[in-house]
Amino acid sequence: MASNAAVPFWRAAGMTYITYSNICANLVRNCLKEPHRSQSLNRETVHFAVSKWAAGQPEKPIFD
Repeated sequence: MASNAAVPFWRAAGMTYITYSNICANLVRNCLKEPHRSQSLNRETVHFAVSKWAAGQPEKPIFD
């Protein structure tokens, strides 16, 4: 049975909510004045490490 409920516009555009949220966050960051813009752009950066596991032990991590 089809639902007649309204579909969110981001879903109707073929986006996921995460994609929509990221686009909105970038728009807000770009609208800020300095120094708030550069501070928010610095917080946007994410650092993580990837480690492969072999024989139950982690190998040396690769930083991206």
